[in-house]
Amino acid sequence: MSAEQFVGRWKLVESENFEDYLKEVGIGLILRKAACAAKPTLEIKVNGTRWHVNQLSTFKNTTLEFTLGEEFDETTPDGRQFKSTITIQDGKVVHVQKKIKDSDHDSVITRWFEGEKLITTLQSGSVVSRRAYIRE
Repeated sequence: MSAEQFVGRWKLVESENFEDYLKEVGIGLILRKAACAAKPTLEIKVNGTRWHVNQLSTFKNTTLEFTLGEEFDETTPDGRQFKSTITIQDGKVVHVQKKIKDSDHDSVITRWFEGEKLITTLQSGSVVSRRAYIRE
């Protein structure tokens, strides 16, 4: 797997169990409904080990910049804060979010390819959401 495979614009085409995941991590009803209705586009740029990911939607636009393997402070679109680390393991991009506040929940977000689709799973506790994107 090459990081270059991820570069480009990706449009959400499938989403399973996303609302249950958002509920598990403590997102309120109104924000959950808005997030589930959004059909985000991911815009990914890679420069060596430095990644720049824009998530664009009618709900909210966010930017995530990180260096592979280095812990960084992350604020999610709904305002939760984490100590996060993103690595490549077994051909997958693994994003570990470790909670800072006791009321929050740790998550693991994993991205990989199945054919032409970019697959993303989001897991917190026993709840797993699966989302699929296609290249624009």
